[in-house]
Amino acid sequence: MSLWRQIFNFADYGQLLALVHNSILAGLVLGVVGGLISTFVMMRDLPFAVHGISELSFAGASAALLLGVNVVAGSLAGSIIAALTIGALGRRARDRNSIIGVLMPFGLGLGVLFLSLYKGRSANKFGLLTGQIVAVDTPQLSWLLATSAVVLLCLLLIWRPLTFASTDPEVAAARGVPVDALSPAFMLLLGLTVAMSIQIVGALLVLSIICTPAAAAMRITAAPRLVTTLSVLFAVCSVVGGILLALGSSIPISPYVTTISFAIYLTCRLIGNRRSRHGWSAPRPGADDARVSTPVAAQHH
Repeated sequence: MSLWRQIFNFADYGQLLALVHNSILAGLVLGVVGGLISTFVMMRDLPFAVHGISELSFAGASAALLLGVNVVAGSLAGSIIAALTIGALGRRARDRNSIIGVLMPFGLGLGVLFLSLYKGRSANKFGLLTGQIVAVDTPQLSWLLATSAVVLLCLLLIWRPLTFASTDPEVAAARGVPVDALSPAFMLLLGLTVAMSIQIVGALLVLSIICTPAAAAMRITAAPRLVTTLSVLFAVCSVVGGILLALGSSIPISPYVTTISFAIYLTCRLIGNRRSRHGWSAPRPGADDARVSTPVAAQHH
């Protein structure tokens, strides 16, 4: 019982809730953006890339913390550099994984170096790795909202060709879809989303927002629109639910977010396995959109 009270204390929950409205709004926005991006991350087999980008984003945020400048700007700079590097040099899966394997320890090493030189509050250091529930002040929220608007607008503009290129790149290229241009463009959007995620859950656990939601959705449905909808719903539940639980706890937010996210995935996997035993088989998500996009691409090219 004493351990429970040490972990959870909801005595002043109402007063604390009023102090984190920025974080809740940020979590809601991040859940929407992360859920949408998650769909393409799984379709394009990029979970490893997410982790690689997060390490460079962590390094950028750590450098900004050391220099006393905007941490969000530093995180964005690190993510953009990593995303563009992976997108430009790693067109093939094998090359991409090799590049990510080189970037990850380099970024993590730089981040650890910058944090070791930083003499400020230890909570700031820890928060970059595991997230901070009260870290989102008004300027950071403005950065997050502006970045989210850019990501959402760009996704809306390239959604159909990106879906086609993600499900069948060879046919998409033959139909005139700019597959080579879409790859670095999506990596850039992914980098921006990773940088935003670090502000909430930290650099080490961004996969729970940008990979797990779509992975869970794809276990129970193959309908592209339903996968996207469920992915967004799962991501929002994980982030906002994690914030609300962490508010009455002495434990950082990230364990709650990752636990909720994993519980959702495990539930969806059990449902999917049960359906499989009864003869249900899911085609590759996105295939329907690809078929719809084929004549559209042909008309434009």
